[in-house]
Amino acid sequence: MLKEQVFNTIKKYELIEENDKIICGVSGGPDSICMLDILKDLREKLNFEIIVCHINHLIREEAISDENYVVNYCKKHNIKSYVKRIDVKKYANNNKQGTEEAGRTVRYEFFDEILQKEGANKIAIAHNKNDKIETIIMNVLRGSGIAGLKGIEPKRENKYIRPLIETERKDIEEYCLKNNLEPRIDKTNFINDCTRNKIRNIVIPYIKEEFNPNIISTIDRLSKLVDEEDKYLEKRTIEIFNKIKIKEEKGFIVLKLKEFNEQDIVIKKRIIIYTISKTIGNVQNIEKVNIDDIIKLCEKNVGNKYLMPNKNIKILVNKNQIFFEAKF
Repeated sequence: MLKEQVFNTIKKYELIEENDKIICGVSGGPDSICMLDILKDLREKLNFEIIVCHINHLIREEAISDENYVVNYCKKHNIKSYVKRIDVKKYANNNKQGTEEAGRTVRYEFFDEILQKEGANKIAIAHNKNDKIETIIMNVLRGSGIAGLKGIEPKRENKYIRPLIETERKDIEEYCLKNNLEPRIDKTNFINDCTRNKIRNIVIPYIKEEFNPNIISTIDRLSKLVDEEDKYLEKRTIEIFNKIKIKEEKGFIVLKLKEFNEQDIVIKKRIIIYTISKTIGNVQNIEKVNIDDIIKLCEKNVGNKYLMPNKNIKILVNKNQIFFEAKF
């Protein structure tokens, strides 16, 4: 049964703990309403609370019907809900973003807003196994590194959780049918006007038909192997970082240059990414070419030379040391 599978996913990845207060992002589509329906039934068993958030993007004609569907479901099952209407196309234009990116931005901002207001501690998102595989294929097409092969993770920052991440879309649709949920259907998902829809509606069905009918499970196994190896490499990176670290304080880290240069190229790259993240809190806009340039700078060991891979960080090589300094 799907409910048992989701329960096992929750326990396996420790997604929900006793007394958690969880914000559920619910659009009214099959994935989110399935997630909500299952979490509703698991509340007493696992002793947690759920609150629903619905964003009306004001893009589709059916948006008001979707909103009413979510609100009525919550009323029927005595679940507290919040609704926000926002013109996402206008927001996208004002912020010079694509519509899809803007929609994601306003959704997560709203989730965080209600999380703070309600004193909640987690946000449940209804990504499923198919979404994960589509993301991996998109990452491959973009030329991402090993991290891109992990796809969507079950839990991030111990805040964002995905109870359906091990569940295939066909099983979700079957659950909705059996339980008479009558979810709302976003017809734009069937229009092949963006990369994800093309992968979902053209690429994956073609691979299933011509090469491997179990491609979703096959790529999912690959993703889990990659995740295991990535976690091991991350562990080794942290161990070596701690050995070659000279100084660490807020916005400022110093590493031993000689010991850094002795490392394998894979570890060097990971140490750079890890150190930048610890220095400024993220690695946004840090690209492969930036990392390669930093490694070359360290190998040349020319005194008092520096790089600024973005405006927020300065990386200086001097006196056999590597200095990472935040420039906020």
